[in-house]
Parts: sequence; C-alpha cells; structure tokens
Amino acid sequence: MIVILDYNMGNVGSIYNMIKKTGYGDVTVSRDYEVLKKADKMILPGVGAFDAGMKKLQEFGLTEMIYEHALGKKKPLLGICLGMQLLGTVSEEGTSKGLGLIPFINKKFEVAPDRYKVPHMGWNYVDIKMPDNPLAADLGDMPRFYFVHSYHAVCEDAENVLMTSEYAYIFTASVVKENIYGTQFHPEKSHVYGLRLMENFVKRC
Repeated sequence: MIVILDYNMGNVGSIYNMIKKTGYGDVTVSRDYEVLKKADKMILPGVGAFDAGMKKLQEFGLTEMIYEHALGKKKPLLGICLGMQLLGTVSEEGTSKGLGLIPFINKKFEVAPDRYKVPHMGWNYVDIKMPDNPLAADLGDMPRFYFVHSYHAVCEDAENVLMTSEYAYIFTASVVKENIYGTQFHPEKSHVYGLRLMENFVKRC
C-alpha cells in the first residue's frame, strides 16, 4: 500500500490521481497511525512555507511515523516540492529544523531581479546525475518537469544529488539517499515525464 501523507499542506488529490494512472490501485491519503504503519511506500507532498510544514507534521504526530517508515523499516519515501525541502536539515525560509533525513540545506534563489523572477515557475529540463537509479529509469535524455519554488536544496554530498536543473545557475532538482527520494518539481503536474517517474517510484523503488 502507498500512503500519501495528509497534513493539510498540499494538493494530495492530484498525486493520488497520478498514482492511479500508473495502474497501481492500493493507494490512500491518510495521517492515521494504523494506516501509516501498514504503508509499503510513503509520499510526503507539500505546498507552502517550511516552518508551517514542519509545524503541521509535528502537530499531527507524523514526524515519528516518517522516521519509523524511512529509517526504522527502510521503506521507500518520496518528498515532493515542500515535502522534499522538509527532508533536509534547515531552510533560509524559516527557523525550524527539518527532518534531517538527507544532509542538505534550502537556500533562496540568488538571481538578478531584472532578469529572473522568483519563484522559479514553469517547465524546465533536468539533468539526471544517476541514470541507474530506479527513480530515474527510462526518463530519456531531456526530461522536462514543472517547477514552482523560491528555495532549492544545496547538498553537502554530491552523492545525494539525483538530478539538477538550471535557473540562472545550476541547482539540485532531485535528491536521494538509499530508500529516501525527493523531487523539487511536481511530477503530478508534469504529464508524461511525471507519470513515468511516479511509475518508477511505484514499481521500481
């Protein structure tokens, strides 16, 4: 069973529908302990501010469930957009500590305001750094995904950078550490490439 975490910080419906399109039927949206402990895979979505996201996870008692799932049981976890940022340690957006599952910080885009707008919004190509990673399988040479974000991950170790993209400069678009994955872009809004990536998470990770 795949469980999409419900903590009132994202459009879980579009992620649910995308997983359904992969042909995988056993998927639900929940924050109930009895449901979460049965999850084979977990998705942490998210839209909004870093501190608000961490506060909601803590209010609903979900941080310990995430640790138990990803660290204790070593089962796959996928963070999307804010959900990916929460996998890191801290963010320039706020003062809260992140989940600390992957060693990276979140920094605001430093761009020339007369040339680039923040947030970075729209379609952009990604460069796959680990083509053998199951999440990146069969995405092709120039996959495109949909982004909406003002902050991006800066990893301590290059081995955690799964994909990069470019907006004024090259930034990390996807992270990985063993069974833990994150995408800064929205696969659920990225049509054919997003569907393929979600199929990879469902069937290969």
